[in-house]
Amino acid sequence: QVQLVESGGGLVQAGGSLRLSCAASGRTISVYVMAWFRQAPGKERELVAAISSGRNTYYADSVKGRFTISRDNNKNTAYLQMNSLKPEDTATYYCAATGRYALGLTRVDYDYWGQGTQVTVSS
Repeated sequence: QVQLVESGGGLVQAGGSLRLSCAASGRTISVYVMAWFRQAPGKERELVAAISSGRNTYYADSVKGRFTISRDNNKNTAYLQMNSLKPEDTATYYCAATGRYALGLTRVDYDYWGQGTQVTVSS
C-alpha cells in the first residue's frame, strides 16, 4: 500500500505561482507513475500531469508551458510547480500513483490517491 499526502495548496491571485507536494509513505515511489489530477465543483476529475518512473511526462493541453511535474525519489515525493495561474485552475488537486502502467492517462489507471489540496485562484 502507498499512502499519499498533498500539501501546498492555497489562495493565490491570477498570474501567481504555487508548488504542490505529494509525500508518499508505505513503499518507495521510484517504480510508480505519479500524477496530479484536479476536480472543480460540478466537473469530472481530470488528469493535469503525470511522470513515469523513467521521468517521461504528460501534460494536459490546458497547463502546458505553465505547470511542471517532477519527482524526488530520495524524498519519496512528487511535485507540481504551477506558474501563471488562472482562475480556471481553481480546483481540488489530487496526487495519484500507479504501478500498473508505464504512464497512466485516465483516472481508472491509478490505484492510490491522496485526500486532495484546494487551489483557489482569484481574478
